[in-house]
Amino acid sequence: MDFDRILEKCGDFNRFQFLLLALFGVINLLVSMHYFTQTIISFVPNHWCYHEKLANKSMLEIKQIYSQFENPSCTRLADIDGYNVTVSDELCDRWIYDYDYGYKSMNTELNWVCESAYKARIGQSMFFVGSVVGTLFYGLLSDKIGRLPALIISNFRLAADTNFYLMYIIVLEYIRPSMRTLGLNLGVGLFYCLGLVFTPWIAVVAGHWQYFLATTSIPLLSVILFYFMVQESAQWLVTQNDIEGAIKRLKRVAKFNGKTVSDDDFEEFRNYCEKNKRKSEEKSNMLDMFRTPRLRKHTLILFFKSMVITLCYDAVSRNVEGMGLSPFVMFSLSSLAVLPSSVLLILLQDRIGRKGMASGSLLVGGIFTTAAGITIAYQKENHNALVLATLTIIARFGVAISYESGSQYATELIPTCVRGQGVAAVHVAGFAVSFLSSYILYLGTFFKAIPSLILGALFFSGAFLCLMLPETLNKALPKTLEEGEQFGKGERMFDFPCIPNRRNSTSSKTEQQTPDVIDSRL
Repeated sequence: MDFDRILEKCGDFNRFQFLLLALFGVINLLVSMHYFTQTIISFVPNHWCYHEKLANKSMLEIKQIYSQFENPSCTRLADIDGYNVTVSDELCDRWIYDYDYGYKSMNTELNWVCESAYKARIGQSMFFVGSVVGTLFYGLLSDKIGRLPALIISNFRLAADTNFYLMYIIVLEYIRPSMRTLGLNLGVGLFYCLGLVFTPWIAVVAGHWQYFLATTSIPLLSVILFYFMVQESAQWLVTQNDIEGAIKRLKRVAKFNGKTVSDDDFEEFRNYCEKNKRKSEEKSNMLDMFRTPRLRKHTLILFFKSMVITLCYDAVSRNVEGMGLSPFVMFSLSSLAVLPSSVLLILLQDRIGRKGMASGSLLVGGIFTTAAGITIAYQKENHNALVLATLTIIARFGVAISYESGSQYATELIPTCVRGQGVAAVHVAGFAVSFLSSYILYLGTFFKAIPSLILGALFFSGAFLCLMLPETLNKALPKTLEEGEQFGKGERMFDFPCIPNRRNSTSSKTEQQTPDVIDSRL
């Protein structure tokens, strides 16, 4: 009796799984509030160089005075006589800010504008450097000491993204394969969307960037309480040859779910594990994913796909300033695209398949992103706020589908024995290039279509490479490196579950005769 069958007897979509999904929802809510904080603390309102003769003038009058200059925010005035002004050759050293909803950002407090605007971009880049180190470290740790301990320890340093992907793995390894898409994406779509929509308004209520950071960071410490509610991954314990530990957790799950599982069933599971037990010296690590040709190819594609999706998702999500609307309003509106993207994913991914959804969503994201950028570029100076908002939301919708689909695809495709560090490494690859997002957006100051054209090209290349990955829909996940190397062998580039053919029909008959490889319950 393999792991999927014993888990079915203990309950693979019951009370315990509902608890895990609820806690995963909490994680999504907390992480969504924290992830984009360095964007929101860097919002820059309308601003102009300070002059003592402007002290008693309204913001409208100040705007009218500076409107005659090409770069009003960074033009210093020598003298002001009504609307007649003379320009100074000196650089600005003080500014007047038209605070949006009264919110004081880090950039306005530190005057990181004009010639100092690059400092905010460097600061945002450092956020991703920290994410790279933390994600890789805790991913390696999760495969050494377990998913749950790594999850708890990471919160002593407020490692937000580690919370997300480690809890993602725990849920995936305890939930029925046929319910993974529904459960995981519902948590992301509902709770992550909710957090994103309200995050900018938390900043408005806080009024100051430091209070905002405290409000969104301190609640992450509550994840430490998960230690008393979540079981260590039994599937991971099996890969570590801790069969008794796995049975102990499974018995707890069965008790929580109100299921009665006989000792004979557990003994059959124990015998199965002993029969397939790997030698202790055969412990696997992330580098082993590059030792065999097929697994190496799949791993490299997953790395590149993560880079494309994370970079594009980050760039599109942050591009909310200069759209003709308040960045707070624009951020909330574009965040609303996350929920329908999750719903669409739930409805289609188990029909189209992982490969088709990942490749198709990247293709659609590329089309929307490129079209949105070109359209915005050729609006010249006559910005239509409604058009810009609509195009931005459509682009966010496409990239959100890609992001959610890609996360599940990578987690399912990486073998269990290296899943923690493998998923971490894939995340690291994304974070490693995400620090470029602010610089890519900066290229828009030279020609507005450049960022979207770059992102579109990345989307299209990612869509093509995804076709080279094997399908994971309705299949037992690979547990060992050997299974990972053989997984999907013989599958062609354009083989999709939603397009039946003679070859697929023959494969299905063969798969039904090998229940240890294919989950016959699906």
